[in-house]
Formats: sequence, C-alpha cells, structure tokens
Amino acid sequence: MSEQQPPAVSVIMPVLNEERHLRTSVRHILEQDYAGELEVVIALGPSTDRTDEIAAELVRETASHERVRVHTVPNPTGRTPAALNAAIKASRHSIVVRVDGHGMLSPDYIATAVRLLEETGAQNVGGIMHAEGENAWEQAVAAAMTSKIGVGNAAFHTGGAAAPAETVYLGVFRREALEQQGGYNEEFIRAQDWELNFRIREAGGLIWFSPELKVSYRPRPSVAALAKQYKNYGRWRHVVARYHRGSINLRYLAAPTAVVAIAAGVVVGAAVTPWGLVVPAGYLAAITAGSVPAGKGLPLKARAQIPVALATMHMSWGFGFLTSPRSLAKKVIASRREPVRSA
Repeated sequence: MSEQQPPAVSVIMPVLNEERHLRTSVRHILEQDYAGELEVVIALGPSTDRTDEIAAELVRETASHERVRVHTVPNPTGRTPAALNAAIKASRHSIVVRVDGHGMLSPDYIATAVRLLEETGAQNVGGIMHAEGENAWEQAVAAAMTSKIGVGNAAFHTGGAAAPAETVYLGVFRREALEQQGGYNEEFIRAQDWELNFRIREAGGLIWFSPELKVSYRPRPSVAALAKQYKNYGRWRHVVARYHRGSINLRYLAAPTAVVAIAAGVVVGAAVTPWGLVVPAGYLAAITAGSVPAGKGLPLKARAQIPVALATMHMSWGFGFLTSPRSLAKKVIASRREPVRSA
C-alpha cells in the first residue's frame, strides 16, 4: 500500500428505523480524513419512519461526488446479518467497514483502521463503542454502558490496551476474510459479529482490538427500549454459550446469578423472613454506590437515572440469558458453518 494511493474502502450499514441518526452517521463517513475512494452501501430494512426517504436523499446528494458515493440495497427481512450480507455483496472494495445507523465514526477512524490492518496483519480490527447521550436518560445509559459495574471488563466498552481479541465492536475487515468465510451466519439474529469472528479465528486469522478506533454510539431512548436490547443480548449470549461451550466465563454469569438471587430474596422476604430482603437491598445499594463514579461530571438529572439504567441492563440481560430457549440454540447449532481455511 502506498501513502499516495490508499486502498478504496466500502462502508456497509444495516438500517431499520434510523431516521433520527442516519444522516449524521453518514455525514461522519463522508467527512472522514481519508484520501482514498469511499462508497457507502446502506441496506434498508422495512422501516416505518423516514429512513428510506433520508437514504434516498443521501444517494441523490452524493451522485456526482468524485470520491464518496452512497448506494442502497433492500433487506426485506429486516435482520441485521441479512442486511450485512446484502451490503457486502453489493460493495466493491478490498476493505469493508461495518457501521450501524446510529454509530458515529471518529474523523480518522478509517485511516487508522487501514493502517492497523497493514501493521498487524489482522483480518478484522475494531475499537471502542463510545456511548454518548443527547439527553439526561441517554447520558445515564451511556455512563452505565461505559462503566465496569455496568458491563464488567469488556475492552470495547471500557477501553484497554491494543491486543488480539475474541471479537470487536463492528469491525473493519479484509474482504478476502469475509468472502472466505461466506459472510455472516443469518441465523444469528444477534451475536453475529462474535460468530463470524469465531470462524475467522478458528481459520487462523487475527482479530485485533485497538483503543485508537472509536465509534460514538447513541443509546436506546427509553427504559423499555433498553430492556428489550439487553434481554436480546442475554438471550443470544446463552445461544453462543450453547453453540461454543468454551466461550462462557464468570462475567457472563453475573447478571443471571443476580436475577435469581434477587428473585429468591424477594420471595423469602415476603413469605418467610424479612432477612431475605437483604439481597435485593444489597444490590440496590451496590448499583447506587457504583453510579457515583460512573456519573462523574454529568448533570444531576442524568446521575439520578444511572441506577435505573444499571438495573435495567443487569436484570434484562440476566432474564434473557435464563429464558433463552434451547430450541433456538438447536436451530442455530444446526446452521453451524465450519471455519474455512486458506488453500
């Protein structure tokens, strides 16, 4: 790769009901500090808001642009892995950047990722999911999502040293790796990134995390939306655990253990002895105390909502994990793709 002619890059975006953030997200791509050619391929799910209209405007606005253009492809299923595969198929360039419709790339994200791919020899590089809120509730969620009491020691949430990783947030891929593995497994409605990166690693490829890469992320706008998101996270994490027995660790068991302990404490406290309430009371005290450092520098209204965000994340994740049906895991396991090694 020469400095004068950096490689052309395809940016793929699966979108569904993203009218609030889509234009800003694409603007962060169009304004990248990158000298190479860029294309943006937006895979359109069956949105019920103005997402399709905004995407069409972006296509028209970039139609005559010499270096950066936006295209769209249909994704009638609305499923993220299907959208990603459709966008990959419609894209052209040797490096493929995954971005969500509510993700905002830092100005040098693509240039840094291309450099890291060359320096490390990795098949996929990724960095930090930097949650940022636009109102008090979203600021509270962002604080919870970037704190160890909220998400444990996950490097792509809380940061860490550059190193090989099991998976990364979103990702910047060599096209050859995507094509070699046949893209995303479309049975993984969630956790599709982990599953693809698992196959890449099993085939001998390197997945690389670097804190140099940062994507600003807009949290869910309500308690209900956050609860649904984290219930699905927990549900699919259990699918992954059943799919790949060696992938579970104590961090993943913390939330379901807390759900069971709190539920048992409430039942015992109500039916047997008030001492049972020590467990839920202790949990509330812990998240209240933990929200103090997490909310440092935020407005009072945002800080006051951090315990609600933490409890919503923990309880929803744990409930999703505990109630994840074996039938779903069996269906996904039946779709297992073996890693494809280079000839």
